Amino acid sequence: MPEYLMYFNQQWVGDHTEEWFRGRGPLAKAVVEDMKTAGVYVFAGGLEEEDGPIYAADPTSGEVLITDGPYVESKEFLGGFAVVDVPDDETAKMWAGKVAEACGWPHEVRRFK
Repeated sequence: MPEYLMYFNQQWVGDHTEEWFRGRGPLAKAVVEDMKTAGVYVFAGGLEEEDGPIYAADPTSGEVLITDGPYVESKEFLGGFAVVDVPDDETAKMWAGKVAEACGWPHEVRRFK
């Protein structure tokens, strides 16, 4: 079966109260449990926003240079993602809809080659 990446940029989350975020956590965890029960779960997780290390690997000079990141200066950055192993696009879109609804912000879906 093909694997699909469902992801969101942190900037898509929007401004919400701490109470609102606490209310979304159990909903998102429930969808992950549903994925596991359905046998489609591969991985899911959020990324550190500010406190976690970010490194960049750049081979363009002919030698790989590892530096503190991020590599690209951008206003948007990946906030989190999930990978599911499902039979088709329709099933991937269904799971993306469940994740987006539970989290309360948009997600994109892409199939791995």
